Amino acid sequence: MVCNGGVQASWVLAVIGGLLLLLGAYMSWTAGRLDRLHHRVATARASLETELARRSALVAELASSGVLDPASSLLLLDAAHRARTAGPEDREQCESALSRAIAATGTDVEPWAVELGVAMRRVQMARRFHNDIVVSTRDLRTRRLVSWFRLAGHAPLPCTIELEDGS
Repeated sequence: MVCNGGVQASWVLAVIGGLLLLLGAYMSWTAGRLDRLHHRVATARASLETELARRSALVAELASSGVLDPASSLLLLDAAHRARTAGPEDREQCESALSRAIAATGTDVEPWAVELGVAMRRVQMARRFHNDIVVSTRDLRTRRLVSWFRLAGHAPLPCTIELEDGS
């Protein structure tokens, strides 16, 4: 009888140990996934910043080329300069203002229209890609096990970027 109770207790301990091992493996996998998602957010943000800088540079080059009327050139130069020099708190508003300035001026001058159209689409795609990754990261971070065991560490919660980019 003593032998049977000992076997039953070791079986229960083995099951509990197995469950703890599975939980640990799941938490480790989730923490790794979360780390990879945070890295992808940072990479997507850098890509978006690059595309925004390219668009600003292209708009400034267009405005300085002399093919637009002086008022349109001045409006575009000012908007491009504000977008490039904006701080983090004003960046979205300044980039949206640049998008509005591009739409408001006659930027359909060849060959600039094609290049500017490509730059605008690249900004749209980079922003969408960034926001999709941010949403995935935020969804994973709201799971109970992630918050209970603080699997995200001290990483800040990523935020989406909302721009008027013509999409």
